[in-house]
Amino acid sequence: MAESEPGAHRFMDLMVPEYAYMFGFLQADGHLQQGAGRKGKLTVEISARDIDLLRRFQKLTPYYSSISERTRSTNFAETHSAATWTLCSLEARTRLNELGLPYGRKSQTIAPPGAEFSRRDYVRGLIDADGSVGFTGRDFPFISLTTASHAIASCLTDYGKDMTGVARNPKRNTRDDIYNVVYMMESAQRLAADLYYPGCLSLERKRAAADSLPAWVRPPGMRAAYTSRRWTEPEDRMLLELNSPMAAAKALGRTTQSCNLRLWRLRNGKVLVPRDQ
Repeated sequence: MAESEPGAHRFMDLMVPEYAYMFGFLQADGHLQQGAGRKGKLTVEISARDIDLLRRFQKLTPYYSSISERTRSTNFAETHSAATWTLCSLEARTRLNELGLPYGRKSQTIAPPGAEFSRRDYVRGLIDADGSVGFTGRDFPFISLTTASHAIASCLTDYGKDMTGVARNPKRNTRDDIYNVVYMMESAQRLAADLYYPGCLSLERKRAAADSLPAWVRPPGMRAAYTSRRWTEPEDRMLLELNSPMAAAKALGRTTQSCNLRLWRLRNGKVLVPRDQ
């Protein structure tokens, strides 16, 4: 899809793919600062290698904005080159704030917009800002998002289930109280193919990573993704008759752990015992 002309739609009409993407990116990586009176600004600082994305944002914004670059020392690298996009318009800031970009600290409070929006473009904006796309150290394809917001984590898992059929139950980790939602292998391939469609607005390096995922093929002999296998009454009968998880595992083609858990549930009334037992 070709990029929309800035004047063709109202600024931040979230049904426009480019604006939905841009808003997701701003929620994750932008900072809305309020000053005295009408003063204030929106800033987005990213690596200078990604400056082209800020130029796209500038083109999509029908208000004056500027882009600056700087190089500084950090704890992670001797030097770091960054690019910053700055937008001061009160009208633009008010629009963004009304849609759900808070002033000040926002990591835990951001949530998907209340108005209608293009879901996959919005989700791609979140992932480009706060997520990762590529291959693990074991060369498995993955796509992930790190966020402190429960609403944002749920947004990705809901969309991910619709697109891949894989359910995720997001939980905060105990170390830093954030969510890390991850899709692996075939589910990552399906999700990345949907999000990073041809001609979409995105970070070039993440789109290139997404484009590389389809080349992965599950190695021969590697177990397919787990799917739940329901217990049947005949299996329950055999498990009770054998009274041995290990023997039942061999007879039923199940794991010893699965048979042990099922036997415990049958003995403790957690599931119904077959009628003829």
